[in-house]
Amino acid sequence: MALHRIDACQLTPLSTLTVVGQSPQDKNAIAWLVMGKIRVLLADDHVAMLDGVRAVLGEEFDIVGTANNGRDALLEARRLDPDVVVLDISMPGLNGLQTAGELKCSHHRAKVVFLTVHEDPDFVAAAFAAGASAYVIKSDVATDLVPAIRDAMEGHRYISQAISS
Repeated sequence: MALHRIDACQLTPLSTLTVVGQSPQDKNAIAWLVMGKIRVLLADDHVAMLDGVRAVLGEEFDIVGTANNGRDALLEARRLDPDVVVLDISMPGLNGLQTAGELKCSHHRAKVVFLTVHEDPDFVAAAFAAGASAYVIKSDVATDLVPAIRDAMEGHRYISQAISS
């Protein structure tokens, strides 16, 4: 059997592959399985929260960028092409719900995970209507964010235990 050198520049990017039986939105789950670390963009208007989330996600995830408002989150999502965007609801510029809606309308492949203080069922419903895959309460970040991201990547929905119980 002859071995041939493969030029990485000639490989088809994973994001352009068509997988039979898989929607284009699920290609990020396939990329995660093949490539390893999940690429995450964080968006919150509180720097201390961004730092805390970074600590929770640790070495398991690749934090590709951060944003302090919804408009910057949209720009960074388009520029960085993350697998997951973690959004706060209450941010200046565009709020998280508007940002998620824009991502959904533009057919961005990233899964959206909300990380918020809002426990009201109306916010939860609005988040999923805007295209969310998961909804995590900030007080549960240490226990719920990692499984929420994993579930989102596997095509499942996740809601913090504090709300779902």
